[in-house]
Amino acid sequence: MPEKIRLGLIGASVKGTWSARSHLPALKACSDIELTAVCTTKPDSAEAARQAHGARLAFHDYHELAASSEIDAVAVVVRVPSHYAPTKAALQAGKHVYCEWPLGRTTEEAIELTALGKKNGLTTAIGLQARVNPPLMYLKDLLTNGYVGEMKSVHISLARDGVLSRPPHRTWQRDGDLGANTLTIANGHTIDALRFATCDFDHLSATITTQVPQWLDTGTNELLDVTSPDNILINGKLANGAVVSSHVSAIPYAGSGYRMEIYGTEGTLVASGEDSPQLSDITLEGAQGSNLLAPISVPEHFNIAANGTPHGEPYNVGQIYALFATAINGGSNLQPDFETAVELHHLIDAIKCSSKKRQEVSLINRDA
Repeated sequence: MPEKIRLGLIGASVKGTWSARSHLPALKACSDIELTAVCTTKPDSAEAARQAHGARLAFHDYHELAASSEIDAVAVVVRVPSHYAPTKAALQAGKHVYCEWPLGRTTEEAIELTALGKKNGLTTAIGLQARVNPPLMYLKDLLTNGYVGEMKSVHISLARDGVLSRPPHRTWQRDGDLGANTLTIANGHTIDALRFATCDFDHLSATITTQVPQWLDTGTNELLDVTSPDNILINGKLANGAVVSSHVSAIPYAGSGYRMEIYGTEGTLVASGEDSPQLSDITLEGAQGSNLLAPISVPEHFNIAANGTPHGEPYNVGQIYALFATAINGGSNLQPDFETAVELHHLIDAIKCSSKKRQEVSLINRDA
């Protein structure tokens, strides 16, 4: 393995996309990974991305990137319906893979990719960036060390702006079968942050709804039917006995952002931010023996991204890249990986099942 891991990024755009806003700034700061190659769907856009981001190689066919002997690892940062094929090609070619969440359009795709990575002895990472948000990492430590005592209840809310209209390049997300919507993404990241900080669900009941059944296509000025959910309500109980209520929503105006409140016999912890925990900076507050919350400073050792990694969207991506590089180079596997993704896929399936059947679903002893 070279001193620097040679990475090929599939889905490299010059501007406007998630990769341009987060992955590429994070990689620019990363000292352990070199952006060796970029891949888009057309030769001219691939070359433009290569020049813009300083890569040595440009591809417009992900199979060729995956097969290249000059690539050690691949990042898959494309639309959710397209995660499966390039990830599979990279794993088959013996490349380590960092794929954005969701791992696949379906749980079956995620299971297949996870098994392939294991079979080939490869390091994987999944873009569940809330798990590496420093305040949430410290919150997990505080809970483990008894800050709130016996955990009794958790309340989560996330209200994000914007479901009434979409530009033409985003109207595809109206199709619930394509796997990129409030249920899988905003709710997926939010519920995974809960699982990471506390523990798994014992059982839950859920309601999934599409409160806005049409979007305006701002390019054509047409109203388009929507099947993607925009409100997800969950209540249940964790394996540790604490009760949970969660409401994740995409609303027209003035979203209130993210808040997770954890209450116990000895204290309270609150994590909050302007957006979902994988994206935004999080504020951590706590109270022990008092009704007044006070800010909690996060120890510096939870910041593991390379120096110079921009705050905001790139920072947690950089946190995962740092852990990914450590694992590839033979260190501890501390990054969220494909197995983590499969667990969350199963949980989202349980949420869908509960809502569809209008009944409580048990998650204890479910098949992995």
